[in-house]
Amino acid sequence: MSTDPKHVRSKDEVPQFPPAPFVRPYPERPVSDPKDNASEKTLNQQPSEGASHWQLLSPRGVVTNGILHSKEYEGSGTESDPYIISFLDNDPGDPKQLPRWKKWTIVATVSLVTFIAALGSSIYVGAITEVEEEFRISEEVAILGLSLYILGFCVGPLIWAPLSEFSGRQVTLIASFIGFTAFNAGTIAAKNIAILVILRFFAGGFAACTFTNSNGNLADIFDPAERGLAFGFYFATPIMGELRPILGPLIGGFLGTAAGWRWVMAFLTIFSGVGLACGALLVPETFGPTLLHRRAKTLSRMTNKHYISNIEQKNGVVTAGAAFKKAATRPWQVMFTDPIVFLLALWISVTYGTLYLFVSGYPYVYQEARGWNPGLGGLALMGIGVGVLAASAVNIPVSQRFAKKAKANTAHPEVRLQPAMIGALFIPIGIFWFAWTNSPSIHWSSSVIAGSFFGFGMVVIWTSVNSYLTDAYKIYAASALAGNVVMRSLFGAIFPLFTGYMYRGIGIHWASSVPGFIALSMAPLPYLFYIYGARIRAKSKWASKADMDTKALTEKKGSV
Repeated sequence: MSTDPKHVRSKDEVPQFPPAPFVRPYPERPVSDPKDNASEKTLNQQPSEGASHWQLLSPRGVVTNGILHSKEYEGSGTESDPYIISFLDNDPGDPKQLPRWKKWTIVATVSLVTFIAALGSSIYVGAITEVEEEFRISEEVAILGLSLYILGFCVGPLIWAPLSEFSGRQVTLIASFIGFTAFNAGTIAAKNIAILVILRFFAGGFAACTFTNSNGNLADIFDPAERGLAFGFYFATPIMGELRPILGPLIGGFLGTAAGWRWVMAFLTIFSGVGLACGALLVPETFGPTLLHRRAKTLSRMTNKHYISNIEQKNGVVTAGAAFKKAATRPWQVMFTDPIVFLLALWISVTYGTLYLFVSGYPYVYQEARGWNPGLGGLALMGIGVGVLAASAVNIPVSQRFAKKAKANTAHPEVRLQPAMIGALFIPIGIFWFAWTNSPSIHWSSSVIAGSFFGFGMVVIWTSVNSYLTDAYKIYAASALAGNVVMRSLFGAIFPLFTGYMYRGIGIHWASSVPGFIALSMAPLPYLFYIYGARIRAKSKWASKADMDTKALTEKKGSV
């Protein structure tokens, strides 16, 4: 007796499978004559079934009646000739066909967890004074709790990026945030500075997952025409988390002064626990190859037939160890063999280091030079916050413009770099303006307003570059962005170490100008890639492979 759902032709032949968690039981199909075209047509036009939220979260994947009974799978279901599955039209398990509200729930959640990860660095700065006093150490030693946390961002992506392309985004997010929450909890009971900074390093390593994994989530669920607005919202949140003179004193500073630095770490632990719960309950698996692999396994169990995904059929089925090894080496291969990825990673890294160097100078400018208290001095960076919000607002019409180009088939990835051309100029303008108007003899409002130019340029550049890399490298976006995160985190860890020496050695004007000269030297990059990027991508092994694999993944064969 055949148990193939596609070949059931009588009621007596219908196999009965026990219900599986989150999977609807296999119902009886109507009796129909194979020669009865009208009956067959009616059967094929049954409305598609939706998937519940819990089905989407299930590790077994979404398998509805329409998916189970689909007649669009090639193959015969044998071990030598398995059924080859892909996403179908109106497929409730296809992440790109999720309802819009569910997509934006995912955007909001991954933005939240990324914000928490970024806040992990900023909140510590507000408690550094209390750490110095309790352990009787210098500022240079205490600041290692910040630098090693950011150094963890260098190591984490090398594990989390390939893991997300091997086991999926969902498992990776949950596992990393469990570790992040646990190491944050450990810092509360740290008995000395050595234990504290080591735990901070591991916390940063686990937190780094959000910077690569979340980019992959957005690439998975949005088409290129829709990504701009989502990326604009997403990239605004970590930057707000990194503005440590704002959120550091407001949370870490005031809480540390009132209750001690351990309560600052306790707050971060509770907040990371909230992020873990939200991520586990609201973010389903979104990586297409993982979803199809799970579906093939589930269908094979349900029917006793053999199914594989079209990606596995194209690339071959490999062992778990070989698959992870391939995924683990991919970020390095992409980073050092693709000039686009390497140079844009270098630009973002310098810009990221500039962010740390620039905002680290605010306490020297407003607290030491002007005599402001830490809370008031921290509020001076509200100017940067205004720029961040302005850039996010501007991103809405920019995204709408790109969507129109996408519909007209004129939206090549380099179009994403147009806003970065403007941002590349705004950053040095804002820095030099700040550097030469931050004297106590000049009204404070001028230098605060200058910060808004810097914040605007920063968000515009990050959004443009990451959107560009995501469009160009598609399902391998996490690997392309992993090297970006590693390099930028290295710059972010190093730059704060010499800020104090620089400001005390050459003064607030020239010290504030240094990041401006660095930013100015990198300003031509978006113009060069806008002109020559398409030619470079045409010769890129990884961009071409991403195009082919994404095409195979998105190829639809029939309807649910």
